[in-house]
Amino acid sequence: MVHLSNITRQHGSQILFRDASFQILPGTRTGLVGPNGAGKTTVFRIIAGQEDVDSGELIVPKKTTIGYFSQDVGDMSGRSALEEVMAACEATVRLAEQMKQMEAAMCEPLPDDEMTALLERYGTAVEEFEHMEGYDLDTRAQSVLTGLGIGPDRYNHPVESFSGGWKMRIALAGILTLKPDVLLLDEPTNHLDVESIIWLEEWLSSEFNGALLMTSHDRDFMNRVVTRIIEVANKTVTTYGGNYDFYERERDIRFEQLIASHKRQQEMLSKEEEFIARFAARASHAAQVQSRVKKLEKIERIEIPAEERTVRFSFAEPPRSGDDVAAFDGLGKFWMTPDGQQKQVFSGVTGMVRRLNKIAVVGVNGAGKSTFLKILAGQTEATSGSVTIGANVEIGYFSQHAMELLNPQLTVFETLQEAMPLANIGVIRNLLGAFLFSGDTVDKRIENLSGGEKSRVVLATILCRPVNFLILDEPTNHLDIRSREILLETLRNFGGTIVLVSHDRHFLRLLVDRVFEVDHGEMRVYEGSYDYYLSKSHHTAG
Repeated sequence: MVHLSNITRQHGSQILFRDASFQILPGTRTGLVGPNGAGKTTVFRIIAGQEDVDSGELIVPKKTTIGYFSQDVGDMSGRSALEEVMAACEATVRLAEQMKQMEAAMCEPLPDDEMTALLERYGTAVEEFEHMEGYDLDTRAQSVLTGLGIGPDRYNHPVESFSGGWKMRIALAGILTLKPDVLLLDEPTNHLDVESIIWLEEWLSSEFNGALLMTSHDRDFMNRVVTRIIEVANKTVTTYGGNYDFYERERDIRFEQLIASHKRQQEMLSKEEEFIARFAARASHAAQVQSRVKKLEKIERIEIPAEERTVRFSFAEPPRSGDDVAAFDGLGKFWMTPDGQQKQVFSGVTGMVRRLNKIAVVGVNGAGKSTFLKILAGQTEATSGSVTIGANVEIGYFSQHAMELLNPQLTVFETLQEAMPLANIGVIRNLLGAFLFSGDTVDKRIENLSGGEKSRVVLATILCRPVNFLILDEPTNHLDIRSREILLETLRNFGGTIVLVSHDRHFLRLLVDRVFEVDHGEMRVYEGSYDYYLSKSHHTAG
């Protein structure tokens, strides 16, 4: 369906890939992976026709519709949420209007030849309209919007009234409603809660028949949706058959084989070069020497790509807190709406956080998870009830808002130095290495960092302090899979207490030992792992 043959692309002096070839065939489900900056977004933009290749060929059959969802949703204004979704299907809407005009024309008397031509055009239009699934466009748009968490009560709200994360959902709904032949999804699970992620998994499996190419930092989502992986790395593109877990295993095997081949080649080259050096001055061996020189010139040297090294940092054991870390009794929170009405977030919430607990707070968007964490962290007051923080509890609180509090003019190193004024340079560099900052990246200014990089800086500043109670609101947002794995290992080894909100099911599955579910203003406590919670609450495992 889409063929990329021997494509080369570079940005400035940086070569992203050279002579790369791959194809997106009908019905395939493909994950696009690779380090940040390797060229994944460039691949999307090339297929979507937004960027050209420097050399090579892109072949897309005529009449192939391509839908591209990116993190840049652009401006949205002047329409309702539902109208915005329908607008993504502009060609379908336009064709429906043309068909109406043709139907009206067919009711008028026309010469036979004109009527024949009109009927022929109308037949072609109907065929194309059916291919676009135009007859159920309204129903489809409403169904997709609802699946992504925007129900009928908000269909007609102006798009300007939605926050950035909800606008992302509206933009995604538009692309899904389009049902293109080729669907390009760049991080579709960002800003989605677990319920919406599970709905999207099911929609892609049961409702979408086209070809899919997607990136995602959600390991579970990738594993459940894709059946092949395309890796963009080390100036080349490599295809693997299988899901993300298969790709990781196969990549490691191939890397070991590459190292073994490189070693054998180096041994062979060393022997040849030794022979050439020993006999270069002897006339009796001149022909042999020349032959071996030519042989070496023709050999394609095996290169070992730079390993993505992870520095392990041993965090100091946090000071011991009391056994009862936080007790809350009859906790309630109300917000005042713009029209002066009281809106209840939750009420009558009672429970206990015990030392060394690792607790997930779960619930649909708007249930009050973040508000509950803010109250625990002392960032906002409860409307009713009380929170009692235990003896010797030192709180470290992470939220998306924390990234906005970073000094944009400081470098990454200076930010950590400010948080650890007594630490030496080596300790700070080791800590930064554990959070994937090394070399020149430690000297980047905060204002020039991506969302994921800022998240890692904030997490490093929290974990470098002697805290024993971590309250984390969406710490995995913006982090890629590798960064999430590093954070997961760090939190599993953390010698204190954790309460967190995250939509990453893999992360929760491997970390938490209790679950607090906020649902319709109430809290239910599950004394077990995330899988235990899923089994007892009858939620789809997702």
